[in-house]
Amino acid sequence: MNYEYMRQPTYTGHRTFLKLPTSCVGAPDVTIVGVPFDLGTTNRPGARFGPSGLRDVSTLLSQRTNAHFRLNPADALTMIDAGDFEVANSQLDQTLGLIEEQAGKIPGHLVALGGDHTITLPLLRALMRRTGQCLSLVHFDAHVDTWKDNFGTPVGHGTPFHLAAQERLIDPRKSVQIGIRSPCANEIMDYTRNELGFTIITAREIHRIGDLDGVIRRIHAVVGDNPAYLTFDIDCIDPAQAPGTGTPEIGGLFTWQAQYLLDHLADLDWRGMDLVEVAPAYDHAQITALAGAAFVWSYLCGLASRKS
Repeated sequence: MNYEYMRQPTYTGHRTFLKLPTSCVGAPDVTIVGVPFDLGTTNRPGARFGPSGLRDVSTLLSQRTNAHFRLNPADALTMIDAGDFEVANSQLDQTLGLIEEQAGKIPGHLVALGGDHTITLPLLRALMRRTGQCLSLVHFDAHVDTWKDNFGTPVGHGTPFHLAAQERLIDPRKSVQIGIRSPCANEIMDYTRNELGFTIITAREIHRIGDLDGVIRRIHAVVGDNPAYLTFDIDCIDPAQAPGTGTPEIGGLFTWQAQYLLDHLADLDWRGMDLVEVAPAYDHAQITALAGAAFVWSYLCGLASRKS
């Protein structure tokens, strides 16, 4: 391990994610990018500032060893923070094209810091174009995001997984949605469960049963050995612990529950990740951004554990 970066306190120095370098020799194992885009939101805007909020608070984790995996991800992985993707100000369709184009040029494992949940659609398109694989989606969220329109427009943060299923970017019958609890029209839930075939594990189920190991077994049974993509909307977490988001919903998961699930899903065949919907303007003492950064860090620790 290179201890050079530990000579200064975590609150000093450059503000990349985990204080990572911005380049390396050869292709990195993991490239982290910011996607400062929130034109797909239907309630409170502000997730365009999510990447900067996540990077700022992530410095707290830059010198840490994960207690579950007993490692710092930098020990096993070559990682860089490549900065923010270019976006077209006020142009939703053009920005989605830009995200897909830029993501398609990054070799290896991409981790994206959002941004609203619309960004997952072009990221999945880029993965399909690069690999040709139909992925399992492991989706932490309060909302199913399978609406057929976004308040009258075809694309937005409520529609990415309806569109991803229609474009065969994901296999809903090998995909799981975790933490769902928002008010939702019956026809949308029926479409998501019965027509598309998603497995939905609601927040209420998790709280009522309290068997996280059983949830983990269920996710493994659905996904199997299919290549998988992790998308984590921070509003999966209860707003008491993550208030800084655009569409908060009561009754959510606690941070410890989500972290436990992520730690024990590390053996899935992950092909990429995004963490979305952190809106710092509504946060308090950076607790939402810290939760989001810690979930990304946990994911990276899981990748490192497989490599090491």
